[in-house]
Amino acid sequence: MTTLAWTRDLVLNQPELDHTHEEFVELLNRYGDALDRGEDALPAFKALLAHTEEHFAMEERWMAATGFEPENCHSSQHAMVLNVMREVVRYAEELGDREPLTIVRTELSQWFPGHAEMMDAALVYTMEQRGFDPKTGECRQPVAVSMERQGAASACGSTSCGH
Repeated sequence: MTTLAWTRDLVLNQPELDHTHEEFVELLNRYGDALDRGEDALPAFKALLAHTEEHFAMEERWMAATGFEPENCHSSQHAMVLNVMREVVRYAEELGDREPLTIVRTELSQWFPGHAEMMDAALVYTMEQRGFDPKTGECRQPVAVSMERQGAASACGSTSCGH
């Protein structure tokens, strides 16, 4: 059973982010497949966690370079998801409790599409507006100038927060 299908709905037309998101979905499905086969899913989950740490760090660098406020809710979601994933590993390794491995599969597969559609899409939009090149880390429109004219990028794309 596929945990999360990669569809055109997940494509944001930002090649590096789309590639990273496709890898996330692939690793989520490998972990789900291990669960479905009754195998030890912890190694696959740890691979997903390592990828997610790198994935979110990349987005955090992009947010900093394009002028997002450090306390934005996009970053807060990253921190929350990583905290939960790390706790799942801790429960499995230190407490021998594998149940969270099963629970978090559903949670991640439900959370990710909305996060990509709202928050990551807002990041891509900001990158485009500021002329940010993720390969070089350069902005055509420097953040200081952008922030004076437009204000800091605090919007996360979510309708459920005040940013």
